[in-house]
Amino acid sequence: MAKQVKLSARPRTESGRNSVKSVRARGSVPAVIYGNKFTPANLEVSHREIEALLSHAVGENILVELEIQDGSKKTNQLSLIQEVQHHPVARDILHVDFQAVSMTEEISASVAVEATGEADGVKNFGGLLEQSIRSLSVRCLPQNLPEVITVDVSALKVGESIHIRDIKLPAGVTVEDNGELTVFIVAEPSVSTEAAPAVEAASPEVIKEKKAEGSEEKK
Repeated sequence: MAKQVKLSARPRTESGRNSVKSVRARGSVPAVIYGNKFTPANLEVSHREIEALLSHAVGENILVELEIQDGSKKTNQLSLIQEVQHHPVARDILHVDFQAVSMTEEISASVAVEATGEADGVKNFGGLLEQSIRSLSVRCLPQNLPEVITVDVSALKVGESIHIRDIKLPAGVTVEDNGELTVFIVAEPSVSTEAAPAVEAASPEVIKEKKAEGSEEKK
């Protein structure tokens, strides 16, 4: 299941480019929270805390209990990290989007699919394991959201495949994608065909000689 962690935050009242510089200057990252009948609000979170949180995450889906401190008032809001913007070169965290969720309402999310084990067709017959789908769209309660969906491919022989309908999902999780789609397949091993030996051309001298002999006989 998706890991649930706590993260402190506070309202961000400034707006504009200069305000973003001010937020980062005090060691914070600009953020926003929206969704689930929640009035969109600008926030800021600790750069050190959000960086540590993301570095320890197994998958992309992280449930966060935001502790929003507004003066003497503190509000707790369960949320899902929806998007993280990074600097294209330095890879620093520039902005974080949080989606407010409720423990009693189902959500839709994209979950990565990973293979476990070594396919029989690859190990013993030289086949190639191909993965057609990298993530699945699932629906479930926030507390049931998996970090990643693992699929055991060890029994797959050459030519065999695993479809979405074949994947065993965690309790309380349903998939929204077409169950007939192929996720994994073991393709036939590539066979290198040797070039057929070239037929040696008849010697032109021999042909000429035979023609000459034939000419003498006619005389």
